[in-house]
Amino acid sequence: MSFTVYLSGEIHTEWREEIRLGAGAAGLDVAFTAPVTDHDASDAAGDHLGPQSEGFWRDHKSSKVNAIRTKTLIERSDLVVVRFGDKYKQWNAAFDAGYCAALGKPYVTLHGDHIVHPLKEVDAAAMAWATTPAEVVEILRHVLRG
Repeated sequence: MSFTVYLSGEIHTEWREEIRLGAGAAGLDVAFTAPVTDHDASDAAGDHLGPQSEGFWRDHKSSKVNAIRTKTLIERSDLVVVRFGDKYKQWNAAFDAGYCAALGKPYVTLHGDHIVHPLKEVDAAAMAWATTPAEVVEILRHVLRG
């Protein structure tokens, strides 16, 4: 079986690469997709749409351009992994999890146990909660190979 997995969330650590490498080492047939992970490029996604503006309107334009990619890739995926990191609040990741829940798209959350309480509703709709990229790879191995 082949799978497409969208890797949503935190962009400041190498968790995506760890999952890609683990899946490759396990010989899993998985295609990975992700949002734009270059923070500056993501923030500037809408800068070409009229005069430069700061604050709300710049973020508004860029979030809409970024959402074209996010929505399309989530909808095309078989599974979504949503990572919540330690350094920043990932409101966009929570939004992606909610979008998955609304679509009936299976998703797995990836985060430490210190944020279980604030993510209780997000985790409740998830198919699994992992604390390490290796656990995500094991989930993929089981789903693809049984």
